[in-house]
Amino acid sequence: MLEKIEHQFEKTAIVGIVTQNQSEEKLREYLDELEFLTFTAGGEVVKRFSQKMDKPNPKTFVGTGKLEEINYYIKDNDVKTVIFDDELTPSQLKNITKELDCKVLDRTNLILDIFAQRAQTSYARTQVELAQCQYLLPRLTGMWTHLERQRGGIGMRGPGETEIETDRRIVRDRISLLKEKIKTIDKQMSVQRGNRGAMVRVALVGYTNVGKSTLMNAVGKSDVFVENKLFATLDTTVRKTVIRNLPFLLSDTVGFIRKLPTQLVESFKSTLDEVREADLLLHVVDISHPEFEDHIASVNDILKEIKSDNKPIIMVFNKIDAFNPVYFDVENLEIEKESKHYTLDEWKQTWMSKMGEDNALFISATDKLNFEEFREKVYEAVREIHITRFPYNKFLYPEYNEALDTE
Repeated sequence: MLEKIEHQFEKTAIVGIVTQNQSEEKLREYLDELEFLTFTAGGEVVKRFSQKMDKPNPKTFVGTGKLEEINYYIKDNDVKTVIFDDELTPSQLKNITKELDCKVLDRTNLILDIFAQRAQTSYARTQVELAQCQYLLPRLTGMWTHLERQRGGIGMRGPGETEIETDRRIVRDRISLLKEKIKTIDKQMSVQRGNRGAMVRVALVGYTNVGKSTLMNAVGKSDVFVENKLFATLDTTVRKTVIRNLPFLLSDTVGFIRKLPTQLVESFKSTLDEVREADLLLHVVDISHPEFEDHIASVNDILKEIKSDNKPIIMVFNKIDAFNPVYFDVENLEIEKESKHYTLDEWKQTWMSKMGEDNALFISATDKLNFEEFREKVYEAVREIHITRFPYNKFLYPEYNEALDTE
């Protein structure tokens, strides 16, 4: 008989601030995302704290009064973890931990923890460990408060390295070792990519949890892991895919997120090589998400960062089955029509119309809505790249409607 396993979610409080650069509405969106990240990591958010400030307090991120309020709440409600929405400096982390006397994390640490949980292959684990070590190195100071620190003055000269110095050296050595290991794996992966021949490469890119893996399973008849959580996919999956009689390579890549830790962009650059070496990008967008325009901007920023923003891109607006605009009363003159009230047809008339018919698709990967149109667009785009590369092969791959369905 199977045993029932009850998952114990860690009681968590989350904290964010409203600043000149971050409005109250924007903070609410970020805290919603932080709550989803916390749930993915195994936590349950029981309270949100926010404060209006010109800029974060350099010592404690939030004001001292707000920190006292958080302290009273976590003690009264037995909250084990407090997560801050922005990356904390080493001194802020040390001061907050001293004040709250509980586990204190920031957004970066939380994302790294999720990546550590999700990493399946040796390669992904190495990349995550490197990012964690790079994050940990400047923050070691607060972890050795129980030991005597090296201090100057008479009678205070120690016999050599303190525990913290030894640990810094160990972490630095570990970082060097991991970088060497990643270099070796990079060479192996570049050889693998070279062995794939001259097939056209198509990469799925997009924000985390927009349905890239679901789409890959639907198109390529693959069995990529799918879950309604952030960062369900960490390892790049490459599959040979055939639409009609045209073969190409389709790769599913790690999802992006707003405020993505720089350590992760650095250590996952080799995973993102699949994006760099792709001939065509399918930018998948969850159109049912109220902030999908922000998601598009975040993905475009990271594509620019890895120098892949000049490739041919097809925008694939996914989850049209879940798209529900907010009701707008035409007769109510007090309310102004905003983008949240737009229907799908109205969205298509906005900036989306400027992308052209061939560069924007509206589908549902789960219900396979408009799937034939999607297959045709991808087929034609891949065919164009193929016949440019091999003009003498043009007769092998006719236009979509004339091609034989060999699947």
